[in-house]
Amino acid sequence: MLAAVVLIAFVAVIDSSGFVFVRWGVTVLALIVLVFAFRGRAWWAVALTAAIAVCWNPVVLVPIPGQVWAGLQLVAAAAFIVVGITVKVPRGTDAGRASRPSA
Repeated sequence: MLAAVVLIAFVAVIDSSGFVFVRWGVTVLALIVLVFAFRGRAWWAVALTAAIAVCWNPVVLVPIPGQVWAGLQLVAAAAFIVVGITVKVPRGTDAGRASRPSA
């Protein structure tokens, strides 16, 4: 949900030089969500968050005009919200208890 807040809050700074910090933040948050989606075996969410991480990557810039970025910011925010609501990650302690015989 934090990624969605960042995306919506910083739509106004798309054309400024400070947008590179937003790109770093969104990329890192997308990669974190990607790990959770992978652990939850939600392959559609893995692909979606990987695409967001690639598009917002601040190292290799994707040439997208400002108007389109504004729309993509909202689409990506909605994607993060959907992934956050639908992806369920199994807890590590529950998996460990299920595989061990009880004493």
